[in-house]
Amino acid sequence: MKKYRKMEGEPRVLTVGEVAKYLRVHQTTIYRLLKTQKLPAFRVGSDWRFNLEAIEEWMKKENQVK
Repeated sequence: MKKYRKMEGEPRVLTVGEVAKYLRVHQTTIYRLLKTQKLPAFRVGSDWRFNLEAIEEWMKKENQVK
């Protein structure tokens, strides 16, 4: 699996496909989480983008709840 590393001083931004691979889920799952506003993301035009650091924090938070 491709490693995602941050460039010094810059946040790593992922696409829907990249974040789906990173979380090991289908892209449909990502869109479902976006629709229910459960996944941190932002839009660039009509496309969704994800900050890797925000996704990692979200994963930690989700793991603490369960």
